[in-house]
Amino acid sequence: MNINISLPKAPKLIEQISKNRAIFEIEDLYPGYGVTLGNSLRRVMLSSLPGAAVTSVKIKDVNHEFSTIPGVLEDIVEIILNLKQVRFKVYSEEPQTITLKAKGEKQVLAGDIKLVSQVEIANPGALIAKLTSKNASLEMEIQVEKGLGYSELETRKKDKQEIGSIAVDAIFTPIKMINYEIEDMRVGDKTNYNRLKFDIETDGTLSPQDALTNAAQILIEQFKVITIPVSKASKIEKKEYLPEDMAKKVDEKKEEEDITKNKIEDLKLSNRTQNILLNNHIKTVSGVLRLKEKDLLQFEGLGNKAVKEIKKAIGKLGLTLKSEE
Repeated sequence: MNINISLPKAPKLIEQISKNRAIFEIEDLYPGYGVTLGNSLRRVMLSSLPGAAVTSVKIKDVNHEFSTIPGVLEDIVEIILNLKQVRFKVYSEEPQTITLKAKGEKQVLAGDIKLVSQVEIANPGALIAKLTSKNASLEMEIQVEKGLGYSELETRKKDKQEIGSIAVDAIFTPIKMINYEIEDMRVGDKTNYNRLKFDIETDGTLSPQDALTNAAQILIEQFKVITIPVSKASKIEKKEYLPEDMAKKVDEKKEEEDITKNKIEDLKLSNRTQNILLNNHIKTVSGVLRLKEKDLLQFEGLGNKAVKEIKKAIGKLGLTLKSEE
């Protein structure tokens, strides 16, 4: 008699409703595993997939959100709500500052925002505000950063909030909607196996397929820790539970992560090259590593000589620029 719990079939796409919405199906799940996997994956997708969002905004001549701007149809509260609907990709672990300047009678869209190299917009057609007068103007600095799930502004308030800067509740999760349903199905002579269906819609910064795959990977990583034998000495560091070669990899990865957190100033670049990077909001080594050589060459005043200087500096740390694809 086979007492092993059978594995399900690999997920398959059964309907692509739109670019950002799809339905997936997993068949042959052991009885009861539909709920086990469905609920776990749904919770991870909603709370643990990284995304990016607006965390604060500074609007010219505006000191608080309960204000209006002459010639702008929306009040500040509505503008902030519209900004929260703009979806970003951020390729840096640090907050990024982007700007928006608009004048004259027009609709101001997300595509009008002036981006830095570390930031992309997934929905450039999103409306931010409508200027109703030829003399109207709207200028703002927007801070975007990476995070998980939903973050209330109270949890992110800094002791020294910049005057005129308005903190914003941040919706980091890239998931707009996630539902699942379970059906019984026949496997051999058994009729109580499960079929699990996921209906996933994202904000465009992540595909539904990647959302499902990444959530499963997060759970796998969590369960891997549980499979490591528990030492009698519970206060010993985690890495001591690992095999010697695995512990070495953990140390190496930790060391590399620490290096990437170093400030740009630590690379000892020429003043000119260093200032160009800082002016483009590249403040740490990790910020440089997320760029390709062609990205660096787009910075005003940064030429091939400066790029070679940067490559040499990070090369001394055993690091390289992002590969060209």
